[in-house]
Amino acid sequence: MKISKRDLTVAAITFCATAALAATGIQLEKMESSAFEWKDMAVRKTRTGEVRTVFRSPTATLEELECHITTLNPGETPHPPHKHAAEEIIIIREGTVESLVNGVTKTIGPGSVIFQASQQMHAIRNVGDVPATYHVFSWRTTATEGKK
Repeated sequence: MKISKRDLTVAAITFCATAALAATGIQLEKMESSAFEWKDMAVRKTRTGEVRTVFRSPTATLEELECHITTLNPGETPHPPHKHAAEEIIIIREGTVESLVNGVTKTIGPGSVIFQASQQMHAIRNVGDVPATYHVFSWRTTATEGKK
């Protein structure tokens, strides 16, 4: 059997993608019931604050369930308004944020919850004097596969 250039290219891409996923700590197996302690989460500094990736994995019912925790410095936004196929729930832990929801900007604080529907523009910005921390939960199903 002759191995083609295409076969080698596909193998190389697959190897690199697998190595990249392994390096990020992303789980490829279905996530079981788990507990994640704040003190054990790796912190990644960003230009606007910091991020803790809690998990990003398939589950028994979802193609992917993802959770990360963002801390934004005062006056910062992680990105401009955008939209995507995945739905999100954001829970404000501390601080005061301004959130774009259905074309309306709302100012909310600790304990508040935001639901961002699929393909709707949204944004978040820290409008307080102290860092704002929030938990983001998103999920993908077969309905969101292949959609941006």
